[in-house]
Amino acid sequence: MSKQDMADEALFLLLHNEIISCVYKAGDQGDAENGKCITKLENMGFRVGQGLIERFTKDTARFKDELDIMKFVCKDFWTSVFKKQIDNLRTNHQGIYVLQDNKFRLITQMSAGKQYLEHAPKYLALTCGLIRGGLSNLGIKSIVTAEVSVMPACKFQVMIQKL
Repeated sequence: MSKQDMADEALFLLLHNEIISCVYKAGDQGDAENGKCITKLENMGFRVGQGLIERFTKDTARFKDELDIMKFVCKDFWTSVFKKQIDNLRTNHQGIYVLQDNKFRLITQMSAGKQYLEHAPKYLALTCGLIRGGLSNLGIKSIVTAEVSVMPACKFQVMIQKL
């Protein structure tokens, strides 16, 4: 990894943490508990995901199907944002996809201890929005949730909403 890549990595992580901090400081304690902060972060991610996917796909051929789009998200989109591909993509072929990142960079700084698991949702909300926003701009309406059972591995579940 070059010095520039390490600097970019550090800035990205600092920006992400600062966004979370600002959203939680702006909301009162009640907001944090009832999920308004998570929703705000997810909505920010949605808008960013829409913009990024537009840039990343402007020179690509049209996708043949939903699975093709998901593969693009797991390879190209994920690599552009997180500097690595998704480690595993699974589907039940009925509109549910599970994207597994075994070393999700936005939670790798947290301890592997269970005491930080309760904080994981706020560090995953923006990324859930990124995925949902990107898919939305490619014509796929979805619900994206994230789950962490052992740090820093993370699973993003994408449920496609049929129109």
